Amino acid sequence: MPFLDAIRLALKMIWAQKMKSAFSVVGVFVGVTFLIAVVTIVQGMNSYMTERFAGSLLGVNTFSVRQRPNIQLGNVSRETRRAWRRRPRITYDDAVALEEGITTPVLTAWESSSRATIEYRTREIARVRITGATEHYFDIKGWKIDHGRALSAQEVRVGTPVVVLGNELAANLFEGIDPIGRTVRIRDFPYRVVGVVERQGNLFGLSLDKFVIAPARSQVRRFVNPHGVIDGFVVKADNQHQLQAAMAEAEAVMRSRHGLRPTQENDFTLQTSEGVLGFWSKINRVLFTALPGLVSISLVVGGIVIMNIMLMSVAERTREIGIRKSLGARRRDIMRQFLVESATLSTVGAALGIGFGLVLASLVASTTWLPAKVAPWSIVVAVLLGIGVGVGAGLLPATRAARLDPIDAMRRE
Repeated sequence: MPFLDAIRLALKMIWAQKMKSAFSVVGVFVGVTFLIAVVTIVQGMNSYMTERFAGSLLGVNTFSVRQRPNIQLGNVSRETRRAWRRRPRITYDDAVALEEGITTPVLTAWESSSRATIEYRTREIARVRITGATEHYFDIKGWKIDHGRALSAQEVRVGTPVVVLGNELAANLFEGIDPIGRTVRIRDFPYRVVGVVERQGNLFGLSLDKFVIAPARSQVRRFVNPHGVIDGFVVKADNQHQLQAAMAEAEAVMRSRHGLRPTQENDFTLQTSEGVLGFWSKINRVLFTALPGLVSISLVVGGIVIMNIMLMSVAERTREIGIRKSLGARRRDIMRQFLVESATLSTVGAALGIGFGLVLASLVASTTWLPAKVAPWSIVVAVLLGIGVGVGAGLLPATRAARLDPIDAMRRE
């Protein structure tokens, strides 16, 4: 029997026995749905962590010198947290020494943040992130100014009371009024708005556009970095080679300033996006390690169901097999017919699973902050699994059908 004819016959049998076929494909359908949905969401999370999380919070080819990590993932013991708190803070003098000691051509900036209420006339917005920074902070973060301008070097040097607002904050605070040149109050001190940053969007469902940036030496220093200390010294390089060189120089400067001996560990943190992405990679590996086992359970169950259904089909069609053999059908023809029918059943289940898995992943992406990104290889794997499970499950029934004696088969009712 030609291969295409065998497929057509298999599809007719599936259509004629809808209920039986539905039970046959459930296992494969569930396994493939799970495979596609999980891989699509995990692939989306990979892109999200690289492009949005690490890019937005830490930046590409960027590191920061801090007392302790500001992004802490995984289990951190109490002893470690206590050791971090005992470390000396990063001071203004440290920042100046780092600016002078890093000879690699990079961009540098200071940053310190806290929460406060911002006011404009009768409007107030509470718990806004207020950051005191230097002029290169916008370039390091990759922010573009929507209208107005960024902070100037002169304003940073003398501590001029000016601010740049996040897009959402400006829209909510001024409600259609041009904010440029207007005065807002933070902790009862007036600041003139000089710019608004382009919209950054959301991260894990949280807005990235509710912030205020002011010169590090302006009056915000009273609550974001009192006593001459800062949260972090941020450095951005053009490439990985410059990044590693700048990190080595920064480490040497800080160790020298803190009087650390060669055998002593650093009492500061050099934080990069690679550390955060490394933690996500561990989770990613666990997911992809567990995924084959979970999918295999469904596929094995599906294969057993298909095999039993096909064995029943062989028993029900014994007379038909005998007639076909008496008319000249060879063993391989009978075997091919049942193998193709089993593989078609399984592939139909895989196809339905692919479609439902993509719909499920899209539904999750549209209703939550979880992203979804289709991985073409997962679809290919799903199709191959469908065919493989069908062939494997149909091998015993096909062999049994091929070995039937035509005379005995024709005698059976």
